[in-house]
Amino acid sequence: INSRNHALRSAAEREAVNSPIQGSAADLIKKAMIDIHTEMNKRGLKSKMTLQVHDELLFDVHQSELEEITDLVTNLMENAIPDLKVPMKVDSGTGKNWLEAH
Repeated sequence: INSRNHALRSAAEREAVNSPIQGSAADLIKKAMIDIHTEMNKRGLKSKMTLQVHDELLFDVHQSELEEITDLVTNLMENAIPDLKVPMKVDSGTGKNWLEAH
């Protein structure tokens, strides 16, 4: 960050700014995943959390559980970290594959 080389200095500055944000986002999604998994097991749901890609979670959902899973995941993701000053907004989609869900 103290380099005389502008490109190296700029890269180090960007990394210093982005690291806490990206790390916090990673912690948030991991906490949400643990909460979701725990609650799905507690309720005895047949649906499964199958994949995480950056800030997205993919589920294989039994049709009879679709509304319950949507509500559960939205609520637990939006409230994964209590007392955040910035509200978390969760969007969801459904489909037979990932492309349809978007």
